[in-house]
Amino acid sequence: MKVLSQFSAKAAMDGDGVNIRRVADFVTTKFDPFLMIDEIKSDDEQDFIGGFPAHPHRGMETFTYIRKGGFEHRDQMGNVKAIRAGDVQWMSTGFGVVHSEMPLADAVDGLHGFQIWVNMPAKDKLRPAKYQDTAGSASVEATNNTGASLKALAGDWGFKDQPLISAAIQGLAGEAAIADLSLAPNAEATLDLSQHEFVALYLYQGDLSKGEDSQWLYHEGEFLVVDSQSVLKLKADERGAGMLLFAGKPIREKIVQMGPFVMNTQAEIQQAIRDYQEGRFGHIA
Repeated sequence: MKVLSQFSAKAAMDGDGVNIRRVADFVTTKFDPFLMIDEIKSDDEQDFIGGFPAHPHRGMETFTYIRKGGFEHRDQMGNVKAIRAGDVQWMSTGFGVVHSEMPLADAVDGLHGFQIWVNMPAKDKLRPAKYQDTAGSASVEATNNTGASLKALAGDWGFKDQPLISAAIQGLAGEAAIADLSLAPNAEATLDLSQHEFVALYLYQGDLSKGEDSQWLYHEGEFLVVDSQSVLKLKADERGAGMLLFAGKPIREKIVQMGPFVMNTQAEIQQAIRDYQEGRFGHIA
């Protein structure tokens, strides 16, 4: 694994007082086509009980993945869904979405989940919104003989020298693909992702070795952008490890971001604000 750049998640707060860890880059777009990764991980409901009341988005895609607990999603398109452990949800917001995400009342054992923002190319930023989720269906998963498990969340994935598996959700902007890789204690995984231009990982549990020695160099809460043309070799220590894997094709467009809006010019941001304030995004029933 050749690491090109390394970032650490920072403590932040969003929604109605929800505590999160965040990795984001809206300026240099070093994660292109990805923009932001938010992680919620707590057994204390006071960290997330306020949830995310109704709010808008335009010009980007939100991808939500729940590992523990759950949210109820509502939007102006009429979708009302419980997104629980193992589920993913994708909204390609386009012209505009208004939605809310509130903790499920029966999710009493804490919450662990992610919301990932993916940029959209300028040509698609004003097209109609799209919604898809996997609620009630199992994710596609591959394993190897060392104790590694690879769950395809979006796009196509596979261990080196194994057939690819395809997630139920396809067609993200920037050819974005996302997977959850779990490593049992001392497990190893090898992936060839050279078909992608951009590859990165976010370590949400445990430590990773550099591979050629016994030092554990990468730790929980770190986001690593890696060379997609080098084989990705990963090894956990005796505690095991878990990480999200990201792959895609950079969009390479200048962006302007203000809160929940991601456009290409300041004028487009101001138009998004006016459209939302004037009710053109619609309303949650």
